[in-house]
Amino acid sequence: MTDPVAQSEQLLRAVRRAEPIDDIEEALAALDPDELAATLDDDEPRLAFWVNVYNAAVQRALDGNPERYESRRQFFGDPLVTVSGERLSLDGIEHGILRRSYSKHTLGYVRSPFRDAFHDQQAVSERDPRIHFALNCGAESCPPVTAYSRDRVDDQLDLATGGYLERTVEYDRAAGRVTVPRVMLWFRGDFGGKDGIYDFLRRYDQLPAGVRPSLSYHDWDWSLRLGKYADLDREESPQP
Repeated sequence: MTDPVAQSEQLLRAVRRAEPIDDIEEALAALDPDELAATLDDDEPRLAFWVNVYNAAVQRALDGNPERYESRRQFFGDPLVTVSGERLSLDGIEHGILRRSYSKHTLGYVRSPFRDAFHDQQAVSERDPRIHFALNCGAESCPPVTAYSRDRVDDQLDLATGGYLERTVEYDRAAGRVTVPRVMLWFRGDFGGKDGIYDFLRRYDQLPAGVRPSLSYHDWDWSLRLGKYADLDREESPQP
């Protein structure tokens, strides 16, 4: 069986270069779900595969039909990509698989009792808040898109997260306030609550040890922004 993570990288790179993707899409659609779950044998390859598939689906769908973004609820909820014979929405990939079916309406604290069997089969074993600095839904405030690999995804996610936080976090020592990306409010539970957010900021050198400033959140710019790619292997800046 061809490595599905490698296939997802090929898909994303082909979308980036505006190359034909029919063969890759057909291969992903034909994957056996049991073999897919077995081949993505721990969270690292699962993160790489599903982040790549999500980001490729967004760029492909909106590049030719940007008007779809005008109704974001429908755009995120409608099926956009087929994997293992399953028609999947962006919400299904993000919240069902990558976030283990924790509701997007509860700040990430409550797991949905109405779960999809395919989502459960393919889901990561633990939520990783770094996905919020890797998934690109098409908005200006989203992080750059990069191709995540099986062998380097942990390092790549650290680079992506550290870079995004460096660009966006604002710590005002005098005011006793730190302003952070709004995804840290929307998915607070993914970060382990407020205490987890402080720990996360310290982990990425965005907050000194021993301080607990008030949290505020940047507004999210939903303006459509496509083609914002970066190559973490080469430490490139996002394309303008």
